[in-house]
Amino acid sequence: MEADAVVLDVDGVLVDVADSYRRAIVESVERVYGDTIEKGAVQSFKDAGGFNNDWALTDAAALFVLATREGYDGDVAAFTDAIAERGGGLEAAEAVVESSLAPDAVEQVREAWNPERLRKVFQQLYLGSDLYEELEGGAADIDCPGFIHDEDVLVSPETVERLTERYPVCVLTGRPSDEADIALDRVGLDVPADRRFTMDDWEEGKPHPRALVTLAERTGADSAVFVGDTLDDIETALNARKADSGREYWAVGVLTGGLTGDAGRRKYEGADADLVLDSVNDLPEALEPRSGSE
Repeated sequence: MEADAVVLDVDGVLVDVADSYRRAIVESVERVYGDTIEKGAVQSFKDAGGFNNDWALTDAAALFVLATREGYDGDVAAFTDAIAERGGGLEAAEAVVESSLAPDAVEQVREAWNPERLRKVFQQLYLGSDLYEELEGGAADIDCPGFIHDEDVLVSPETVERLTERYPVCVLTGRPSDEADIALDRVGLDVPADRRFTMDDWEEGKPHPRALVTLAERTGADSAVFVGDTLDDIETALNARKADSGREYWAVGVLTGGLTGDAGRRKYEGADADLVLDSVNDLPEALEPRSGSE
């Protein structure tokens, strides 16, 4: 691959979120409803598409738990397959519940479903009491040190140095801006404000291509590589290719997020990823400089 700019996702690419965001999904539903999904089932929701936002995924997981209480007889795989068939995302999850239960049972689910409380619990578990009060501006009612401190760094300092020396490096993430700052500081990646998109910077979210196309425009790139850890990330690059045919967009998946091993590689390849890497640390070797650029 040849590229003029590199765009990186954060979760699963730069930092490991298995014991932070994904743990917060599972434990938030458990704390609010006394039952939850397995942590491994989070990937089934991710693969269904439309769940780049982990708050929305938490809401959908809660819908599954509540629907099961009211008589839904499918497992998580059946539930998420049905979501995927409807195009993915939280609205599709709501549609699955409505189509699978009797009207009175649907009403029971909706009365019990509390996205506002789920989000507050999620943020407290993820950030911890002190950081929650600092960033969210509200009083914490859960005493927790914060799963955010359990995020291992996936990218090496050498990789950061090699990429930033050769390319304009951008960030495209579903994290809120403050949480993106924390992760980028941890990995030692300094990204100018005009070269990053977070949850706070655009409404559409992945896999909508607007943010990726905008980053390519801002860097003046004729070819941009986007590295992510989900199928939505791959689709984002493919959508950018359709929306902006004057540039090249390369879709690269890494096996350090929810998609791992041979099974993860096959899913990426089935989604038309241009390249699958064991980790982002393999990216510098995969990129070839344009003729005369060295």
